[in-house]
Amino acid sequence: MKQMLFIALGGAGGALCRYGLVNLINQFYHGKFPLGTFSVNVIGSFLIGVMYVLIAERLSLSPDWRSILIVGFLGAFTTFSTFSLEAITLLEHGQLGNAFLYIISSLVVCLLMAWLAMILTRLVF
Repeated sequence: MKQMLFIALGGAGGALCRYGLVNLINQFYHGKFPLGTFSVNVIGSFLIGVMYVLIAERLSLSPDWRSILIVGFLGAFTTFSTFSLEAITLLEHGQLGNAFLYIISSLVVCLLMAWLAMILTRLVF
């Protein structure tokens, strides 16, 4: 139960930070490229690398910190950061085939599913 509370608290913070940062960037940038979301994903991917090394490898912090910061905060800030960490972990463990399968299939299948969902939803509603 404690872990769920930590994840929820971190998630609330991450979601609010994502919302605020995307809106801030979009106030100044009005192009066609989704710069706000792209920036959040890049920042989140960088932060998950830093937090993982600090929490799991260097500082040996309590698993509670991983729940709050990585699962909760970054999970809500951007799920792309988790995807990045999982892909790198596969690469670091020498699982090149699985890593590339995960990367390519995640991008292709998720894009196709979002597109299919939009088409089906538009047909129904």
